[in-house]
Amino acid sequence: MSDDPETARQIEELAADNRPLLVLDVDDVVLEFIRPFPNFLKTRGYGLTLASFRLTGNIAETASGRLIEQPEVTALLGDFFDTQADWQNITDGAAEALAGLGDRAEIILLTAMPHKHRAVRRVHLDALGLSYPLLTTEMAKGPAVAKLRGKAGRPVVFVDDQPHNLASVRESVADAELFHLMADNSLRAFLPPVTDDVVVVQDWHEAAPKIASALGL
Repeated sequence: MSDDPETARQIEELAADNRPLLVLDVDDVVLEFIRPFPNFLKTRGYGLTLASFRLTGNIAETASGRLIEQPEVTALLGDFFDTQADWQNITDGAAEALAGLGDRAEIILLTAMPHKHRAVRRVHLDALGLSYPLLTTEMAKGPAVAKLRGKAGRPVVFVDDQPHNLASVRESVADAELFHLMADNSLRAFLPPVTDDVVVVQDWHEAAPKIASALGL
């Protein structure tokens, strides 16, 4: 897997930090996504029916019933992220959990989204009191987490709702502790079981003490 050069540039801007490393996905881990997104779609004349764990093939024009194609989905996601402050709130328990870890661990938010949306997301996270460093990537997350860790053998915890991101980090950081957390647990039915080395948590209230332990805090 190759690096995203823009992600690498963002990492180089970070101050050196040798504390245990906690890397978090944003959508449906720190911020709600799958709950507010259908409400956004309604305002644009579309509806979401989750018959599988993907957006393409599950979004239809309300008037015609036509399932929209990938380019249209991408455009709608872009519109959503441009206006995310109107829709996305903090996932239940996330703010409190991170506040309890923030003075003892380096917390980094790593979101898979086009880099052009980074500034809007930064403003929104700051407004919500989530001032942790934000990195965007348009490629696999594993190389980014490896670069974040650096040469120090510090503990690494990675939290994501997407199994392929967890697998990517496992490939790049063999000893990382992986956590699967989803803001809407009903969507687990659409996913294959995660591998045995991944800790499955139902919410942030369950995750917080387990993450602290994994970080050695």
